[in-house]
Amino acid sequence: MNDIIEGFTQAFQLIVTLNPEVMGITIRSLFISLSATFLASIIAIPLGGLIHFREFGGKKGLITIIQALYALPTVLAGLFVFLLISRSGPFGFLGLMFTPTGMIFGQMVLIIPLMIGMTLIALSGVRKNIQDTIVSLGADEFQSILTIIKEARFAILGGVILGFGRAISEVGAAMIIGGNIRGYTRILTTAIALETSQGNLPLSIALGLILLFIALIVTTILFLVQER
Repeated sequence: MNDIIEGFTQAFQLIVTLNPEVMGITIRSLFISLSATFLASIIAIPLGGLIHFREFGGKKGLITIIQALYALPTVLAGLFVFLLISRSGPFGFLGLMFTPTGMIFGQMVLIIPLMIGMTLIALSGVRKNIQDTIVSLGADEFQSILTIIKEARFAILGGVILGFGRAISEVGAAMIIGGNIRGYTRILTTAIALETSQGNLPLSIALGLILLFIALIVTTILFLVQER
C-alpha cells in the first residue's frame, strides 16, 4: 500500500513539475490522435453523407459491415496497416513503418468506420418533417443536403469526438506500427504498458492520470455537444 501511495505522490510531482518526458509523450499522443481524427473526418463525414443520401444495391449490407467494424480490435487494425506499409507491403516504399505518420494512418483505419456510422446515425436523426419542409420550400438536392447536414451538425461533431476518444486510448495498433520508440513513437498508452511492465509505477501513474484527464475532457465535451 505504501508503494502505491508513494507512486501517486511521485506521479503528481512529475505532472506538476512538467517533467520533459511526460510532456513529450503527452504532446506526441495529442498530435497523432488529433491528426488522425482530423484526416478521418475529411474522409468519413462525406462518405457517411454519400451513403445516407444515395440509394444503391447492397446499402443495408454495407451499413451492417460498417457497424460491425465499430468493434474492430486495435491489434487487427494494426496488423492490417502493418501488412500494407511493411517493407514487403504495397506501400512499403513510403517508409511509414515505425513512424508517427504510420501511427496516424493506423488510427485512421481504426476510427473511420465509427465516424462513418456516427454520421449515418446523425443524418438519420433529422426529423422527416424537416426534410419534407425543405423540399416543399423549393430547395434543390444540394441545398437540401446542406440544410440536413446543418441540422445534424452537433450529432456529427459528437461522432468526431468519439473517434478522437477511441484513437487516443488505443494501444494495439500504436504498438505494432510505431514500435514504442522512446522520444519518437512512444505515446501515452504504449508508455503506460512499457513502464508498468518495467516496474516504473510513478511514471505509469502520471501518464495514466493524464490519459484519464483527457478522457474526462472528451466525455464532458461530448455531453455538452449532445445537450446542444
